[in-house]
Amino acid sequence: MFEPRDPAYPELKKTHTAARVGRPWTDYKPPPAAPVWGVIEGLGRYHTLCAALELGVFDAIERIGPCDAAGLSAELDVSATHLEALVDAVVVMGLLDRVHGRYELNDTTRRYLVTDGPASMASLVPVAPGPHENWGRLADTVRRGRPATPIEDDPAAFYVPLVEGTFTTTFRTASRADLKMRYSALRAPRVLDLGAGGAPWAIAVLSAVPDATAVVNDLPGVVGVAEAKLAEHGVADRAEVRAGDYFEIAIEDDAYDLVVLGHLCRAEPPVGARRLIDRAFRALRPEGRIVLSDYFVNADELGANPHAVLMGTTVMASTAAGRCHSHADISGWLADAGFEAIRLIEPIGFQQAYVATKPTADLH
Repeated sequence: MFEPRDPAYPELKKTHTAARVGRPWTDYKPPPAAPVWGVIEGLGRYHTLCAALELGVFDAIERIGPCDAAGLSAELDVSATHLEALVDAVVVMGLLDRVHGRYELNDTTRRYLVTDGPASMASLVPVAPGPHENWGRLADTVRRGRPATPIEDDPAAFYVPLVEGTFTTTFRTASRADLKMRYSALRAPRVLDLGAGGAPWAIAVLSAVPDATAVVNDLPGVVGVAEAKLAEHGVADRAEVRAGDYFEIAIEDDAYDLVVLGHLCRAEPPVGARRLIDRAFRALRPEGRIVLSDYFVNADELGANPHAVLMGTTVMASTAAGRCHSHADISGWLADAGFEAIRLIEPIGFQQAYVATKPTADLH
């Protein structure tokens, strides 16, 4: 005999009748839990990708071609059963294809996850979130107002792999920026690249303008990456390296045509970001330009750039006082410093930079 079953949500029987809600022929359903599960799975997805990169999965498939789990495990000398579970997860994440039991690279993998891909992020993935241990202490960081182990405690240990990992993307950004700001049309420009990391902006200008020169700065433990990259691109003879804190090194006034603040400001609180902008203004010649690249938050519409908002959380989790600043703050600070013709460019997707000009007559 058929027995009627209680509805899934009996608590809604009385509160969501047509008489009470006023909407006949509609049922009330609770929202799906998918967004919560998406966040829960995010931890596993990230570490799955990190493990695949550490094991060399993508490079191995590029090397031997499409293969099954047994062939791939033999190439990597790992457990076939465990590797299959790992790589199947990479497949459902869309970062590999599986066709008739054989794993294949796809276009995304070839471009971003193979070590020698044209825009490889293979070395960036493990370091992009900052020190992993800080995420497990995030609630305590919020309580205390400071992470237990900020990256400032050992900057070289964090920044060296980070700037090596970000060089490819930032160099493409800097090279494409010429289409927006035409630095290649300058005559013998002098560039100041503060906190340069691997110096992608300075190298882009030096590569585009044969008579350009540059002063490249970063911390003593980090600046070696810039020296290596300058030599690798054949422009080291036109670059002077100045190791030290970007607030403390000597910088000539009215001496530069371009000053680059590349992904620096988010490591600083507002007072520090404004100091950097003021230093850049003083260093520029009249009609010289600042390039301030970073991830910027739209404070009135957080969803307009969720990447910047999440990057702000990453910075909060790992730095003593850093944050992602808003468009309104950055443009306002540039104007307060005396800059004119302030505009925002996006040379490649999700990579934005403010470009602004020091006026001919210094009103300060």
